[in-house]
Amino acid sequence: MLKQVLEAMELLDSAKVDGEEVAALLRSRGLKDVKVKTLRGEKGKTDYVKVKIPGTRGKTAKGDAPTLGVLGRLGGVGARPEMIGLVSDADGAVTAIAVALKLADMMAKGDALPGDVIIGTHICPDAPTNPHKPVPFMGSPVSFAQVGAEEISPEMDAVLSVDTTKGNRIAKWRGFAITPTAKEGWVLKVSDDLLTIMEIATGRTARVCPITTQDITPYGNGIDHINSIMQPCTQTNAPVVGVAITTETAVPGCATGASHPTDIEEAARFCVEVAKAYGKGLCSFYDEEEWGRIQRRYGPLRLLQTPGNQPEG
Repeated sequence: MLKQVLEAMELLDSAKVDGEEVAALLRSRGLKDVKVKTLRGEKGKTDYVKVKIPGTRGKTAKGDAPTLGVLGRLGGVGARPEMIGLVSDADGAVTAIAVALKLADMMAKGDALPGDVIIGTHICPDAPTNPHKPVPFMGSPVSFAQVGAEEISPEMDAVLSVDTTKGNRIAKWRGFAITPTAKEGWVLKVSDDLLTIMEIATGRTARVCPITTQDITPYGNGIDHINSIMQPCTQTNAPVVGVAITTETAVPGCATGASHPTDIEEAARFCVEVAKAYGKGLCSFYDEEEWGRIQRRYGPLRLLQTPGNQPEG
């Protein structure tokens, strides 16, 4: 998938790129259900791009194959005028677009997947930055609630959330890692099926990015988060797994020259392989029988999907 990753990187490495330019590339590859919506906030605007790739037995075709969501999460693909060029934080958007391009190319060659795949990300070349330790975070021109309202679709049965996860001290290796599954306020065990796919795709022992209960609560509650990788789980009851693109050293999200095409390619190829298996019913994000026992014994923890009971102060 290196070809598609390089295409996506070259497209996004621009001070003028917007959602319509991304949509035009996707449509040129034969994808028809491509939507662009401009979101505006106090710090600027961004274009949310969403594309649905129909499966042979997916919901679009009135079939029974499940739908996978692949979300590229980020503050922005650039931090202009402070920084010139594609920032490290763009990796999630690059991955999402590369996955869409690869699935489009596969369809053109007769290899359509069984289930629908819905891919979304947002395009902002001039996002703000925020102070953060150990390295600065990328900010966003709009609130994460605005992005969250666009990125989740009701038909998604499971979600992969792809995000640059380099500004931390706990997931320290070059490449990518997956998180435990988050569902309805619960942090569940890591999916064995996803671990297997990861090991096959990378040829290495699986790597897991640790998350905490704090990470699956909504942004803006005054509680520390590793980053926004798990924010989609606050917007849906479908299982969500983070795909964290990682480095050995702490790299600021606003750093340029810090995106590694081969690492992004592995993450994107993993997402495609998950989409293949998930649509066939050969990949589960969580153990449904065990989930039933959890619900009977302890019940839902949906409060963790909300801002909480009491405001601070």
